[in-house]
Amino acid sequence: MPTTRKIPSAAVSPTVSPTVSPAADEPAPTEPLTATRPARARKAPAAAAKPAKAAKPAKPARPARPAAAPVAKAAPKAAKPAKPPKKPPKLQALLVRDGFTMPEADFALIATLKARALAAHRDAKKSELLRAGLHALAALDGAALIAALAALEPVKIGRPKKGH
Repeated sequence: MPTTRKIPSAAVSPTVSPTVSPAADEPAPTEPLTATRPARARKAPAAAAKPAKAAKPAKPARPARPAAAPVAKAAPKAAKPAKPPKKPPKLQALLVRDGFTMPEADFALIATLKARALAAHRDAKKSELLRAGLHALAALDGAALIAALAALEPVKIGRPKKGH
């Protein structure tokens, strides 16, 4: 079983760059080193990390491009008239997403109300119909609100079972 040596993290200096010795072809020692914390690899300067390569022959210089004909600049545009100050944007209400359970008969009623709105040349979404119903209920007095709630079919609380 090979033995492992632990190197304290203080012993590893981040500023010391590895030097390449002339015997770089020799294999590294087979004994693995483990540290308590993995050291981050730092890029060493290219000159220190690799031995100097033979100088490349210089490339022949490219011929200079012909000078482009000077382009006449367009006359400066007239100053734009000052725009009137923008109106402050309307503050939109915070939207909340929520789910709920209702009987199929109520969903059919929503479809009927959507068809009535479409017949009156007004496309209506389900959320618009529900919100309009809330505003209509809010306009009722206490006794009428209680009567409207009593007329509803009771529904079990929670999500329906799968398959229904």
